[in-house]
This record gives sequence, structure tokens and C-alpha cells, in this order.
Amino acid sequence: MARLPRLYAPDLPNLAQARFTVPLSASSDGNALLDHVAAWLAADARQYGVAVHGWALTFDQLLLLATPAGPTGLSGLIQSLGRRLAARLQVGRVFAGRFRSTLVEPGAWVLPSLIWLETAPVRQGLAGDAEHWRWSSAAAHMGAAPASLLHDHADYWACGNTPFDRQASYRAMVLDGLPAASVARIEQALHGQWALGSPAFVQGLEGTSSRRPVAARRGRPRKTASPIGE
Repeated sequence: MARLPRLYAPDLPNLAQARFTVPLSASSDGNALLDHVAAWLAADARQYGVAVHGWALTFDQLLLLATPAGPTGLSGLIQSLGRRLAARLQVGRVFAGRFRSTLVEPGAWVLPSLIWLETAPVRQGLAGDAEHWRWSSAAAHMGAAPASLLHDHADYWACGNTPFDRQASYRAMVLDGLPAASVARIEQALHGQWALGSPAFVQGLEGTSSRRPVAARRGRPRKTASPIGE
């Protein structure tokens, strides 16, 4: 079966996941590799016109919430990171297959997606608190580190009128955590690479997205009744 084109629509954030073929922790300088990838991410995001709203690096994956300026921006960014890391490790392919991505509905799913990706190190047992994992945007969103790489999304800005208000509000949401149903919805959308949002959001994508935003219904199409006398 031919793979679907990547789902893209102008000016909408993407949640993306790229898994490493071999965990970076297998290298003797795994932490240093994470430092390099984080620096490359900042440089390549500028080069490929990708506004990064949130990011997290662990030893087995890269997670991004970002709005690319064009349909190839996100792919160009991740491919560039792959080439840099492959050259550093002197290996071939560093990402395990094609990266996954989904379009995210602003006003509804941007903040849950941001919390989901920034708490990935906690779920993996790498950190006790999201803001203490230095290879992510969590510390910047909570006021514990500079936000040089970030282009904060409007949904994050809506968390408060001042930086302190936003940071405190966002920290409270992270500490509260996401409902299990929200986590499952995010992971399902990312795995299937279908749009993450309400029916109205999905319907609005029909004329602007690069392909259909949701999976087609299984089974044969329903037959419509024929006009009498036809």
C-alpha cells in the first residue's frame, strides 16, 4: 500500500515524533549527543522556517510542537537533524522510519499536546519533574530557563497577562497532568497521523489540507436510493 502524503495545512501547528533507530543512551556520550541535537534544532528551525512552540528530546525520540512556514519545512528540519546526527555517529540511518505528525487544533489541543510532549521524560522515568529535564522546553515555559529557541503559541500566551502569570498557570496544568482519555487521543492521532481536533476543525480542513484529515470509514460506501421510475 502506498503511504499517504504528509498532512499539512497553512498556519496550523504540527505535533511530530521521530524515533531514533538506536537509543542515544547506547553511546558513551549520550548526554553530549542530546546537547548537540538541541543546538542543531535551534539552527535548523531558523533555516527551514519552523516556529517551534515546544520540544523534548529523550534518548529514544524527538518530539516537536511547531508551525512550519510551508509544506516541506518540518520534513526539511528533521531530515537535516538526521544528517547531522548520522555524520556525528558515523552511521547510516538514525531515525527509525518516517517521522509521524498530526495537525493540532488551536484553542483545544495545543496546550494538551504541549503538556504531553514536555512530560515525556517523566513518563519514561528520566526526570521526576518536567522542568528538571534540560533537553526540553518545559523549563522555559515554567520560567526556569531562557526561551531562546521558542516561538510561544497564542494558546500559551492566553495562560496569563504577564510572563509570571503564564508560567505559574502552565506549571499548575503540568502538575495536574492530562486525563487518560486526552493522552490516548493525542497518541492515537499521532500514531495514525490524522488531525487532532473537533469535528468542526476537521471539517474546516477539507478544503485546505494536503490530504484527507481523518481515516476513511471502513466497508463499502452506502448505496443511495434511486429515484422512482429510474
